Amino acid sequence: MLRVISLLALNLGLTLGALFPAFDPFYTPPIGYEAKPPGTVLKCRPIIPSFLGFIVNAVEGHQILYRTTAIDGSAIATVTTVLKPLTKAKTDRFISFQTAYDSSASRCNPSYTYQLGSLPTSDLITELESILIQAYVMSGFIVVSPDYEGPDAAFGAGRLAGTCVLDSMRAVINYGSTLELTTKNPAIVATGYSGGAIATGWAASLQPKYAPELNIKGWAMGGTPANLTGTAMHIDNTPWTGFLPPALFGLTRPSAYGKEIEPILDDAAQFEGKLAMQFVSRNCALENVNKFKLKSIFSTNFQKFGTGLFYQPEIAKVMGDNIMGVKADEMPTAPVYMYHAPDDEVIPYTNASETFNSWCKNGITGTFNTVKNGGHGSTEIVHFPATFKWCVGAFERNATLASRSNSTSGCQHLSSTNSLTDPMELGLNLEPLMSKLITAQHIMGEKDANCRDNPNALMQPIL
Repeated sequence: MLRVISLLALNLGLTLGALFPAFDPFYTPPIGYEAKPPGTVLKCRPIIPSFLGFIVNAVEGHQILYRTTAIDGSAIATVTTVLKPLTKAKTDRFISFQTAYDSSASRCNPSYTYQLGSLPTSDLITELESILIQAYVMSGFIVVSPDYEGPDAAFGAGRLAGTCVLDSMRAVINYGSTLELTTKNPAIVATGYSGGAIATGWAASLQPKYAPELNIKGWAMGGTPANLTGTAMHIDNTPWTGFLPPALFGLTRPSAYGKEIEPILDDAAQFEGKLAMQFVSRNCALENVNKFKLKSIFSTNFQKFGTGLFYQPEIAKVMGDNIMGVKADEMPTAPVYMYHAPDDEVIPYTNASETFNSWCKNGITGTFNTVKNGGHGSTEIVHFPATFKWCVGAFERNATLASRSNSTSGCQHLSSTNSLTDPMELGLNLEPLMSKLITAQHIMGEKDANCRDNPNALMQPIL
């Protein structure tokens, strides 16, 4: 088997050791790329996909370096990964899957972790989302997964994530002849959970103005961090504080709000805060969560403003700029499916619900499903069959948007109690993956009972 893999790698001109993005010349855009329009393909390469770094997946893999747009409107470049079924691919459509990589370290980018030869990852979240992606690929869908935090891993910068997602879609269309797409106007459905929902939700918000030509059929998002301030207040000084330092660091990156707040936060950081920023610049999500468990970013040991951090005018402006659903001209025009657990211990249910209701008042078509027996992690697992069916159905559904008024006639609120018990729920083809999701459900526990206060439980592998 290893000989077969090695021969395949040689035939593709690849090595078995993937380089970190910081050392891989593929991530460096060519001179003059700034003059190109957003979505331009700058470089491309084949890859051997391997979700866990050492297991080869039976899919065709491509990576595209493409031009996109920073928060300040300047040109930047980032990478998207394309995974195409080896047989019977649906070449008139694709899924854009935004993973919850939740890190301000570029070594955690999906484009790196998807490559054979990347450092193996065995945490539950990474494995879980690789299973979900495989479910779409095994069902014939081309799946696109962008490095939506941009070239400097600006975790938390929603508007940046949105443009990176939309330009990834454009780049895939521009790369269509290589992918053998059968149309220049492929149908697209986008989905993401937790950190991936930041990118999905902001892409949905910005698409009507930024990329109106895209043929979007639907947006599905769960555990949506619709309000960064609300999320920070919800998880500070809890087992999940570790999501906050990388978000603060991410917001200070050049492609995000570096000019506005990096000098302020750098000056405000105390010794503990400076060490934290160094740590999160090198480490991935669960390493950060375990490092900063029960810490507080509002401690004066972390930064000198203490509880007044978000009241600093420049910082308050940035946090306000990252509240989803505030502006009437930033409303999705394709159907929306949101789902969230009321007892979500990481992302506040209320903030996501408020965003949905705001969108509805401005005339979207959408569904908000309250997953009554979920926690933050377990909801992505137990609600996946419903999300999968919605995404697949969105390609065929001709939903009519409600008129843009104060009517909420185009929206509905549902509630559900989900549990995975039947490995055949999504058919014989996906039975092996559903069996793994059932295992993940048991590891997590109902309402995240096994990891709610113990993030270390998420280091347990599914496989």
